[in-house]
Amino acid sequence: MKESGKEFEGKKLLILGGNPETIPLVEMANHMGIKTIVASDRHNDAAKAYAWKSADFRGLDVASVIQIAREHDVDGVLVGVADILVPTYCKVCKALDLPCYATQEIVNVFSFKDVFKATCERYGIHGIPEFYLDESMKREDLDKIQYPVMVKPVDNGGGVGMTVACNEEELKAGVALALENSHVKRFIIEKYMQCDDMGMYYTFKDGYCSASCIYDRYTTNEQPGCSRVCLGGTYPSKHIDEYFERLHSNAVRMFREIGIENGVLMLSGFYENGEFYVYDTGFRLQGEAPHILMKAIHGFDQREMLIRFALTGSEGNIDLRTEDDTRLRGKWAATLWFLLKEGKIGKIEGLNEIDADEHVVANIQRLYEGDIVLPEWIGNEKQVLARIYLVCNSKMELADVLKYYMNTVKVSDEHNENMLLKGFDVNEALELK
Repeated sequence: MKESGKEFEGKKLLILGGNPETIPLVEMANHMGIKTIVASDRHNDAAKAYAWKSADFRGLDVASVIQIAREHDVDGVLVGVADILVPTYCKVCKALDLPCYATQEIVNVFSFKDVFKATCERYGIHGIPEFYLDESMKREDLDKIQYPVMVKPVDNGGGVGMTVACNEEELKAGVALALENSHVKRFIIEKYMQCDDMGMYYTFKDGYCSASCIYDRYTTNEQPGCSRVCLGGTYPSKHIDEYFERLHSNAVRMFREIGIENGVLMLSGFYENGEFYVYDTGFRLQGEAPHILMKAIHGFDQREMLIRFALTGSEGNIDLRTEDDTRLRGKWAATLWFLLKEGKIGKIEGLNEIDADEHVVANIQRLYEGDIVLPEWIGNEKQVLARIYLVCNSKMELADVLKYYMNTVKVSDEHNENMLLKGFDVNEALELK
């Protein structure tokens, strides 16, 4: 294989979505010598600052995106870290006859939570118990709801438009918010789960499906009424053996039968009393970026694979059968998120030294001193200060490093009050005595 920077020098790639989580994808394409054009519906999106050029489009206006692609004479199109733009990505690629890892059938399943849930049930993959309710708010439907419940738009992610309701008044407010954040104006009501949270991250190449990592996620309970934002994750999951025994083959069969050939996909699920409940998915790179750990441990980079596919229709010469390993070649890994309360950031301590630590393979900071955490950011991933990615040789080593950074990183507001939410319980997460 040619050195990627030479192979794609001067090619033009249109990347859809400009949130901070898409920046690493843009940076990888730039490193490969590609001229990147980032297009989104917000003029000041962070990823645009890293691109060769940027462009704006309104909402989900496919025609505008097609026009942008033609104006720049692009060689490929790729979606960034934005579920809501996957359908647009698929339509734009089809119109321009460019490689696309998604088909309309796949988009129909994975872009809407209600359709995805129904599809999973057909393959023996259970979703969270659900309560029926529509905009008419019929009394007989309201009376059947058992609180607390989670209210979600069917077509948004990252906690956007999601709330926990403990009574009817909160439920009605949650429905209004969910509808406001749904382009298709649909919502679902689910049992509010308070149990083990998991991520199942798959890589696909030429029809072969590989479970790249199965991990445990931990969320904050400090923000009542809000979606529980992630505090981090540990790899591999304590439930990995049971997952492979009970659910993995069902998931692979579902992926195969709906036609997935290439790409990366996340399943998010809960584990409660011996049962798995899958609650979300994303057929694109993830904001929490497990691909960073995959790169550090295995050597292959899912960003490069997707960029290569967008320009050539092939993810390259990688053989997932030998180069991927769900059990991480005996390593232990983690992501550690730092979540902030509402307010203006006055001082950040403890992040500067991270880059010199051999255990840290990445440090992705989203907010800085002087930035303001807005009230509407609470309960979604916009309140994330930074994510750090750790790889260690043993479980105990990982525990020590996690505890160190939880104790070292500090954030205060302009009045010297603490802005940082508590981290997760490391001993409980890693089942240490």
